[in-house]
Amino acid sequence: MSSCDLSIVVPIYNEADSLPELARRLRAACRAYAFEVWLVDDGSTDDSWAVIAALHESDKRFRGIRLQRNYGKSAALAVGFDHVQAPYVVTLDADLQDDPAEIPELVALLDEGHDLVSGWKRERQDPLSKTIPSRFFNGVTRLVSGIDIHDFNCGLKAYRREVVQSINLYGELHRYIPLLAKWEGFDRITEKSVQHHPRKHGTTKFGLERFVRGFLDFVSVLFLTRFAARPMHFFGGVGTLSFMMGVAVSLWLSVEKLVFGHSLGDRPLLLLGLLLILFGAQMFTTGLLGEMIVRPRMETTAAYRIAARYDGHDTDASPPRSSSREAAGETTRAEAPGMDPAQHR
Repeated sequence: MSSCDLSIVVPIYNEADSLPELARRLRAACRAYAFEVWLVDDGSTDDSWAVIAALHESDKRFRGIRLQRNYGKSAALAVGFDHVQAPYVVTLDADLQDDPAEIPELVALLDEGHDLVSGWKRERQDPLSKTIPSRFFNGVTRLVSGIDIHDFNCGLKAYRREVVQSINLYGELHRYIPLLAKWEGFDRITEKSVQHHPRKHGTTKFGLERFVRGFLDFVSVLFLTRFAARPMHFFGGVGTLSFMMGVAVSLWLSVEKLVFGHSLGDRPLLLLGLLLILFGAQMFTTGLLGEMIVRPRMETTAAYRIAARYDGHDTDASPPRSSSREAAGETTRAEAPGMDPAQHR
């Protein structure tokens, strides 16, 4: 049985100046809870780890994990999620732009039965170079995913623990946590307007390249959530459509040749028809190969998760979740003077 009722995960990269004030705000905002804070240092090159060690020495509720290098925000969140103990989990950024005072209201929405509550930075304190692409990204994601929230990438979110234990984060997938949660069956997702503050210390850690990576990850997550277990539905569908279009073009040209006597040697349409047929055949073959690769894994791995049952056993029948970092061969390091290694596993 967990000794706390709220776990807070904070990914950190070069935020030494912000951490003391963040800790004060968290203590003030979470007075009503028995809470723990996991400060995940994602390979900082400043004094962030020393500040985390000092925070732990003064307040054991603040616990630190130091990654060997800078893996990215998704990896930092995933490591934190592997260590949380409370039934409710909150994430926020360490740059003081997210306001810890919002946490009680986010938790209250979880109490009402929601699986995930996402913050909505309605009035963003960021330059146009970030806000305009962000609005476009959020609009497209909302349209394609069917999840009616305005700010998928807000760092301030609240979850039930079973949500964070059911999703695997890597790359830049932290932007799509609501979509990943929905795919796992946690569709009670809502949002709450939250206050967004200007950055006090340091500079943003994200450049324009994050939007390119974000788009590529968006394509990846759409494919993985919809077709990972049935690749033939995607590749076979595209291949069949292309093949039929190529056959239709070829038939039309055959009619022109046989009935009207038109020459085909100089017709670009002939090349298009042949290209469509070849492309369709290749896509169909790719789908078959995908099915051959996926099928053995699907036959030995459960493709479902049991939410509850009435048979005299524990109702929490979800399979144990292995660390995605361990699976990828990545290691964590959480050693510092005065820190209890048992708390950081």
